[in-house]
Amino acid sequence: MRDKTANTRQIILGTARSLFWKHGFRRVSVEEICESCEISKMTFYRYFPNKIELAKTVFLTVIEESYSKFREITDSSASPEEKINSILLLKFEGTTDISEEFLNDFYSENDSGLHDFVKSATSDIWKKIVGDLKSAQRKGIFREDINFEFFFYLSQKIAGILNDPEIIRLFESPRDMIMETARLLMYGIAPRKQ
Repeated sequence: MRDKTANTRQIILGTARSLFWKHGFRRVSVEEICESCEISKMTFYRYFPNKIELAKTVFLTVIEESYSKFREITDSSASPEEKINSILLLKFEGTTDISEEFLNDFYSENDSGLHDFVKSATSDIWKKIVGDLKSAQRKGIFREDINFEFFFYLSQKIAGILNDPEIIRLFESPRDMIMETARLLMYGIAPRKQ
């Protein structure tokens, strides 16, 4: 029974993630998630009290998975350039199939409290990442003179402009926009040759 319960929960999370990435949070209903999972609404509500809590769980799951992969990269014996390329690839893979609706809903949705949750969860994970980056900095992987708190602040401000229609028009897809932003930030912290 435990395996079936865990499996059903994972199916709901995976399906919701796919639907949210494709259509955003607002457009996807609990009914659509249930239909895609081939489960009843009663089964859905055994695992999640509502769509907002499901979205939060999806977001946290993605963050935790990404952070785990990030740590594998930073802990590896690869060169700094290989690590940066791997981090960019990780970011690229994480942005596959993200729609403009997803970006708008997850980063701008204020009515449901999702925006504040995303902001808080992002801040928490960035504190961990900044700690990891400082550790890598002490090992010579990143520039000695980079201020990672400023880097974090800047990345948060950049996240705020990613919904700007003027910015969105500069790219073929939200993924291209995210990858360009990541490249700009990541290669800005690469060690400089003297």
